[in-house]
Amino acid sequence: QVGLVESGGGLVEPGGSLRLSCIASGFNLDNYAIAWFRQAPGEDREGVSCIGRGDGPYYSDSVKGRFTISRDNGKDTVHLQMNSLRSEDTAVYYCATATTYCTWNTIYYESWGQGTQVTVSS
Repeated sequence: QVGLVESGGGLVEPGGSLRLSCIASGFNLDNYAIAWFRQAPGEDREGVSCIGRGDGPYYSDSVKGRFTISRDNGKDTVHLQMNSLRSEDTAVYYCATATTYCTWNTIYYESWGQGTQVTVSS
């Protein structure tokens, strides 16, 4: 079975941390750029972070300095370490793969996970 599965979401207080994971099955992440997107209710899906085959990492201005993306090609896994979380980080987080370079344009991403909910609230 070919796909992406996210995990690690949950409820956390403002200022807290979470580590999201995206595991690929059925294909080798070495050949792809991998991005994290998020979507809050009523909002468009927005790019958060991306790490390419030879470029990146990249971060949106809203998470720069707080989030860190890393990839473990040997385990076909990408992580997103999220620190100093804020209420505005609340969203469903998705990982996605693209054969192009990193981009925030969702049309270039061929595979998507099912998403994991992150809620930042006291």
